Amino acid sequence: MNRAWCGVTASFLVISTVWAGNGFSQTASSEARSVVAPGAKLERVQGEFIFTEGPVTDPEGNVYFTDSRKKRIYIWSIEGKLSVFLEDSRGAVGLDFDRNGSLLAASTAGRAVLSINLKDKKVSVLADSFHGKQLNSPNDLWRDPKGGIYFTDPRFVTLPYPKEQETEGVYYLSPDRTRLIRVIGDLGKPNGVVGSPDGKFLYVDDTPEDKTYIYTINPDGTLSNKRLFAPTGNDGLTLDSEGNVYITSKGVDVYTPAGKKIETIPVSPQPTNVCFGGRDGRTLFITARTAAFTLRMRTRGIAVGKSEERQ
Repeated sequence: MNRAWCGVTASFLVISTVWAGNGFSQTASSEARSVVAPGAKLERVQGEFIFTEGPVTDPEGNVYFTDSRKKRIYIWSIEGKLSVFLEDSRGAVGLDFDRNGSLLAASTAGRAVLSINLKDKKVSVLADSFHGKQLNSPNDLWRDPKGGIYFTDPRFVTLPYPKEQETEGVYYLSPDRTRLIRVIGDLGKPNGVVGSPDGKFLYVDDTPEDKTYIYTINPDGTLSNKRLFAPTGNDGLTLDSEGNVYITSKGVDVYTPAGKKIETIPVSPQPTNVCFGGRDGRTLFITARTAAFTLRMRTRGIAVGKSEERQ
């Protein structure tokens, strides 16, 4: 299902084993090149939005993204055209693609993780409760190489019913969809989530702390070895072909795999999420509340959806 796009470099695979314990720089690293293509500028996607979020790319490079306030899912095509994919998204925010090609959605308003058939647009609920209590408001998700789903479950919005979960946590739904476990329970409001393409590491940011953490993924889907990755982290995350981590905060902060800051890409309004798309995987697509932008990059994305390497 993957296009012939650049895979993860050998250096990324080696570095991934020694990510822990590095210091973090508040300024651009003198050893790292800019990830932005020379002379590139932000280009605004033409459209009227209220709160954009959750971008993810399909195998061709088209980008799906949400407007949770309008309850819509849009497609930005490789030709640069905008269209509506789904009119009633049930308040979807974060998106990813399942191994069968279905679109996965974290439904904040619906308090559930959903699967959406791309052909008939039928919506199925994959998870909406934990230990008999309704989930808070799933916000973002990442489907791992095995087919399991990690998703964050904070409560940012005001809903007409009480919060049933005592913890704003992170969960793992097994590949066969029969087992849901809480894998993180000590963050304030976990928000963005993404994993490495080899399925060994998970990044999660915590909005109240404005920090991003990295975890080791264990064979059973649980997490261990929590450590601070970057002293910033407010919303969505993505990775590129060099293993760099893109963290949305006041702008888009870019860090090396070792946790050293390369640069900040200024974006206004404040960005909410980010992914790579386009025919060659070198277009950074940025959702930013009432707007969305594209930016040509020197680096490529690493994933169809958020998970597989581009071959």
